[in-house]
Amino acid sequence: MAFMHTGAPGRFARAALSLLLLVVGTWLTVGGAWLTGLGGSLHYVPAGLVTLVVAGLVWRGRPQALWLYLILLVCTMAWALAEVGLDVWLLLPRLGLQLGLTVLLLLVSWPARGAPRDSGSRRAAWTGVVTIAIVAGVLLISSFGSDGPVSTQRVAVPQHGQVDSGDASEWREYGRTKAGTRYVPAGQITTENVHELEVAWTYRTGDLPEAYPGTHNAYSFQTTPLGVDGSLYLCSPHNIVIALEAETGRERWRHDPRIDARGVYMLTCRGVSYHRSAGDGTDCPRRILVATVDARLIALDADTGERCTGFGSDGEVSLLRGMGEVKPGYYLVTSPPTIIGDVAVVGGFVLDNMSVDEPPGVVRGYDVTSGRLLWAWDAGRPAEAGPWQPGEAYTRGSPNAWSVFSADEDLGLVYVPTGNATPDYFGGQRSAAEDRYASSVVALDAETGVLRWAFQTTHHDLWDYDVASQPVLVDLTVDGKPVPALIQPTKHGEIFLLDRRSGEPLAAVEEQAVPAGNVPGERYSATQPVSVGMPSLTPPPLTERDMWGATALDQLWCRIAFQRLRYDGKFTPPGLDRSLAWPGNNGVVNWGSVSVDESRQLVAVSSSYMPLLLQLLPREESFPGEQIRFDGRGVPISPQMGTPYEVSTERPFRSPLGIPCNAPPWGRLSLIDLNSRALIWQRPLGTTRDVAPLGIPVPGAFAQGGSMITAGGLVFIAAAQDDYLRAFDIQTGRELWKGRLPAGGQATPMSFVSTRNGKQYVVIAAGGHQYLQTTRGDHVVAFGLPD
Repeated sequence: MAFMHTGAPGRFARAALSLLLLVVGTWLTVGGAWLTGLGGSLHYVPAGLVTLVVAGLVWRGRPQALWLYLILLVCTMAWALAEVGLDVWLLLPRLGLQLGLTVLLLLVSWPARGAPRDSGSRRAAWTGVVTIAIVAGVLLISSFGSDGPVSTQRVAVPQHGQVDSGDASEWREYGRTKAGTRYVPAGQITTENVHELEVAWTYRTGDLPEAYPGTHNAYSFQTTPLGVDGSLYLCSPHNIVIALEAETGRERWRHDPRIDARGVYMLTCRGVSYHRSAGDGTDCPRRILVATVDARLIALDADTGERCTGFGSDGEVSLLRGMGEVKPGYYLVTSPPTIIGDVAVVGGFVLDNMSVDEPPGVVRGYDVTSGRLLWAWDAGRPAEAGPWQPGEAYTRGSPNAWSVFSADEDLGLVYVPTGNATPDYFGGQRSAAEDRYASSVVALDAETGVLRWAFQTTHHDLWDYDVASQPVLVDLTVDGKPVPALIQPTKHGEIFLLDRRSGEPLAAVEEQAVPAGNVPGERYSATQPVSVGMPSLTPPPLTERDMWGATALDQLWCRIAFQRLRYDGKFTPPGLDRSLAWPGNNGVVNWGSVSVDESRQLVAVSSSYMPLLLQLLPREESFPGEQIRFDGRGVPISPQMGTPYEVSTERPFRSPLGIPCNAPPWGRLSLIDLNSRALIWQRPLGTTRDVAPLGIPVPGAFAQGGSMITAGGLVFIAAAQDDYLRAFDIQTGRELWKGRLPAGGQATPMSFVSTRNGKQYVVIAAGGHQYLQTTRGDHVVAFGLPD
């Protein structure tokens, strides 16, 4: 074979390519042998050996180099297709590097001018061209439909029905109604005209880190504005409450509570609450309530933003009263109070994994007019102690309830999703009372706080599978009779359908055996509840072939890392070795919950798939105390004081290049029919365009945020790591429109129809999420059809 450029440039090209092949071949051989020893794939060792041989042939200028590498490329393609089929994003890490090396090898070995037409070098070169074209063609074919909806059932989507969903001009609660369905009975924006949506107005809160020099809090702008009487009410990460003119975004007033953010690891505020007094004679007959990250409950006049002086002391109530010692950042409120009747029900977030002696996770009811404490429900209180009485202490470190609640005024119940007792990953010290209502949805009497029923979604939770999603209330027909139902999504992907009067399952639930661990001092639940009567969004168990990467090299690293982890499927218990929790504690479904088309009884679910690596570490005598430390790789280690173990928590599971080790899609949007209880369609949600190197748009990005459904047959959602708000056809799952946002849309959109101009608006907060690495901002953006 006559190599291109026989002079110094040609020799340099051959030497450089030979060294590159040597490096690649060495890692494939050594790493492949390591993987094989761990019981993994046998592909990499022969691939590495062949690559080393080719490196030597290239160095010596032998014509067999290209032929041998073409054979390896064809064999690798056959292996890759057998592993993952025709999926371009799964094939690329397996074939991309070898395809690129083949192109370089072809360029280096291209026949010189004047070479005979029938020479071996010319035949090898053209064979290489054809082989490269075939492999590229396979990748091209596999790319078709890789980011579109996948229909899973041949089930007809129900037609639009008749249902009274209230006034389309109002969005009075976080989830639009106390039921939390996020359904808007407005049909002005439809599948036919949604592509015409344009920005109607943009407002900026001014709440950005640079406005607070010297602070180091993480940021996330998660608010969903309320729409009441022509005004929008929202809160910023610093709990600044803002009222805007709904049609223009013009600021009407703002109230800055000047929070103390010391120790708060992430600033966020998901929303505010609205209440209108039935009688006269009270100050602030229309009021806005906001709960803050420094644990205050504040009441403001909805018309002026001034404090309601008859509420508590100067318009505020301290939520730290009766809580015992609360260190800065250990107790905060990020979700809006739930108001039912004249009672404002408030939960709170307790900092994870610091100690067993953390603040109580108590849920409390306050008089919405005076701020007087009416009742408290303490999830860790022993049953024999009876209901909590004024003046009694709350249980330290008890299960908390940090997410959004829902309420049924007819039943007089408020529905509370709970977490587990602190810390998350070791529960040997937990009492039976602390386990009893942890990781559950509970129904409390709104007037008294007395427990009416409870349903536990995870027994003796050791995975931080707290119930992060708002319970969503719907009315179904079961066996010909109307039944008030409750949908409870979970972090581990199960969706439970319950009778909200009693907590009894409406869709079958089975207790299934799960693996036990062997950590000294720990105990384990033998079974966990599985919602077999509803479609599950729990991902299939991870296998080695599910490992991913940018190239075959870091994918091999991920395969080795996976094989070294202890993983026994879902509910693999934490141990003294490194284990894999899949799904991880970021959840399949987090605080974004679900939206429900009330007229068709369809549920839209945004889900995310991020593994978590766990390891319990026996506490060293030199441990620095109640603070988070970091290992040599920057992985956080939390103290879990009061237990024998610290805990190392690493997410996401990444290669040395920072690429996720689990294959995409990492985020999906699904549609479920509540009547047939079937999964209608599922599709990747968003892309990695705004966070990946070179803007590579891998379909299905990590997501946090909720969806909204309109009577126009549309599902609106942002949530993903790219800065877009999207609209999908509820019938097919097809993306019909996307609007560019100035920052990440890690929030839930809302919509309303103006009573002034009759126009329907779609509004979303766009401020990003620091941990998802999305674009930071302080924007509220409204979209509408052209005038």
